[in-house]
Amino acid sequence: MDELEMLRRRKLEELRKRYMEGENLESMPDKPIEVSDVNFDEMVKKYKNVAIDCWAPWCGPCLMIAPVIEELARELKGKIVFGKLNVDNNPKTAMRYNIMSIPTILLFRDGELVDRIIGAMPKEFLVEKLRSAGLI
Repeated sequence: MDELEMLRRRKLEELRKRYMEGENLESMPDKPIEVSDVNFDEMVKKYKNVAIDCWAPWCGPCLMIAPVIEELARELKGKIVFGKLNVDNNPKTAMRYNIMSIPTILLFRDGELVDRIIGAMPKEFLVEKLRSAGLI
């Protein structure tokens, strides 16, 4: 095993310990993070549970659901991280995930897409979908 591999393993173990001890909780955001084509993959891999709200500023239902997403980000801090992807400004990611209708919320666990929610749904429905997807 070379020196670089030893350093990687040591750093990974430190991160794992910090996460397990809950230090990561304070560093988790309590509001949605702006996501783009550039940082999308980094975002979904950085956190265990991620919900990405795909939206556009001209979309009425997107604007209706935005306060609910903000509220859930605060209430579920430490369990799930929310992101917002403007599909007009980030067409590559929108095409990659076949976003045909907005709002669409992409649900990721451990970097893998596990489900999606299409349309502006009530908070209770969103919470139940997050729960059934194993994100909370």
